[in-house]
Amino acid sequence: MNLKQYCSLLSLSLLLITETACVSVQQRSIDPLPLPENFSVSGSREYNANWWQEFNDSGLNTVIDMALTSNFDLKIAQDRLEQAAALARKEGAYLYPSLDGTGGASSSRDREQGVSSSSQKYSLGLAASYEIDLWGRLRYARNSAELEAKASEADLQTAAVTVASEISGVWFELAENTQQIALARAQHELNQKVLQIISTQFRTGTAGFADVLQQKQLVESSNADLISLEANAKLLVNQLDALLGHSPGMVALPMPTVLPQLPPLPSTGIPADLLMNRPDFRSSFLALQSADQLAARAVANRYPKISIAADLSTGGASVSDLFNDWFSSLAANLAMPIFDGGELKAEADRTKAVASQRFHEYAQTVVNGLAEVEAAIIQENKQKKLLESYNSQLELAKLAVERIGDQYRQGVVDYERVLTALLSYQGLQKSVLQADRQMLTYRIQLYRTLGGFIDLDAVQKQSTVQEINDETS
Repeated sequence: MNLKQYCSLLSLSLLLITETACVSVQQRSIDPLPLPENFSVSGSREYNANWWQEFNDSGLNTVIDMALTSNFDLKIAQDRLEQAAALARKEGAYLYPSLDGTGGASSSRDREQGVSSSSQKYSLGLAASYEIDLWGRLRYARNSAELEAKASEADLQTAAVTVASEISGVWFELAENTQQIALARAQHELNQKVLQIISTQFRTGTAGFADVLQQKQLVESSNADLISLEANAKLLVNQLDALLGHSPGMVALPMPTVLPQLPPLPSTGIPADLLMNRPDFRSSFLALQSADQLAARAVANRYPKISIAADLSTGGASVSDLFNDWFSSLAANLAMPIFDGGELKAEADRTKAVASQRFHEYAQTVVNGLAEVEAAIIQENKQKKLLESYNSQLELAKLAVERIGDQYRQGVVDYERVLTALLSYQGLQKSVLQADRQMLTYRIQLYRTLGGFIDLDAVQKQSTVQEINDETS
């Protein structure tokens, strides 16, 4: 869709005059943004906006539900939405007449030639004013504010998807770290057993002292890995606490133990679907529409303003006299800029340029989003092949360790062959876990890039019900 079609879609009433907010933008002759018909790969499973549930991990579901009600970034986005909604109501109020009430009471005392006198005066009044929105100036301001509020709502959804993605990433890192700790302990135990074998052979004279030293170094290396992994686990838990809006260690959280199986590939749909499914796309498009409305208002500001004012007042020396005499007035006012040094025209040009900028930002957002989907698909496919290769290598390395270990005990090969095979096998064990977690990370990226709508109200209601149940139980 190009800007000429976009301006036609919005049907700005200022097109009826000689100048509109879209005229200068139309003259730029921007070509429509082409979209591919399909993504390179698509699954058959229907896409679920609550995509984290696809991993069938109850602990992950729990912490994400907690985050969607307690994360401070989400609360900030909610506050911004409420601000934008209030501003939209404020701008909409200017379309209606205003009515002010006035009231007064005064008392005066006078003394002249020894004679004192006093008087009182009471008054009531009503003052009404209304601007006739002839050129749509007020209407465009209200429309812009309403569109900004909708954009803020889309930004809230973007924040929710981002929080869910970040928590899922940390959760799976923690799951991998847990499995790496178990692996490090197993490797440490294995290396100690090998050290015992080599030490026995050293005492019998069939192995050198250098072999013992090298194996001891390997034992210490596996012990260092274990210490590093245990420290990293604490850091990941603290990171998870921060994403949940909690101080470290203040809330008991469920902990992952293993990495889940990769869910079936979701249906990626067609690229055009992303224009409505991704909240960041919606926010960018709504910002474009808002900028267009502001450009229209800037043009309307160059035309006359017509307003009507009405006053009704009554007064008297006592309260009982207030409604005996009335005074009313009705006036129409016309204000039109004659000479301002080009200020209003410059503002109109500026807002038109802003609308053009928003269009290009929207186009770039779409292009980047489509690239993100394709990147996630490509990375997951390549990672799947890499994981298959690692698993094949791991099986071969395991067989090699067993065969070379037997040969070493028989005195056929030296310790260097044992050490090389052992290092290769243990390194591949770590790589398989890392590759498995990385593939889950790429899947999270794919889910995030496909967008969707998270029902935050339903999550909040569910959280409230759970709190009530916990209090009564």
